[in-house]
Amino acid sequence: MNDRPVLNKHLDGDTFRSYYYLKEELTAFCRQNGIPASGGKLELTDRIAHFLDTGEISAASKKPKTKPVYTEITEDTLIEPNFVCSEVHRAFFQSRIGSGFTFLVPFQKWLKTNTGKTYQQAIEAYFQIQQDKKKGRTAINRQFEYNTYIRDFYAENTGKPLEDAIKCWKYKKSLPGHNRYEKSDLHIL
Repeated sequence: MNDRPVLNKHLDGDTFRSYYYLKEELTAFCRQNGIPASGGKLELTDRIAHFLDTGEISAASKKPKTKPVYTEITEDTLIEPNFVCSEVHRAFFQSRIGSGFTFLVPFQKWLKTNTGKTYQQAIEAYFQIQQDKKKGRTAINRQFEYNTYIRDFYAENTGKPLEDAIKCWKYKKSLPGHNRYEKSDLHIL
């Protein structure tokens, strides 16, 4: 069932990209070959594919470290460039939204892409994101292939146990190509 090639220097980038590897496997490969092992799964995948195709080691992208600009935030304060979630921000949002406030990923993305808007607008966006979340499916980021697969499996196979979904996932990730759920994956059961 597992015809996936071992991740080593002899693979080419296209073959490597056509199979699913865990982040732990990617970081181990990077460390063994002197490739920077920091960053997310997508960044590691790009770095490894480049290495396999060219033999060159790509540097990790450096994100500028920024310190929080504000020590006090009000509703009229503008969202700063290079927004970073800090305790000052958390305290502000908890005081306005309530103790149940958390920096949800969609809200963090909203904050980072809405520089110059007010924190009052951010509060409104938070409540809108919460409402949207209750109404339907939330977007799953591209690097979370397993979560996407399991959600899509259940959307078409209501009532099937998680064990069946996992068995289909293990089969799917052993194949070359995409890792999205397809009805034909059920033949493994």
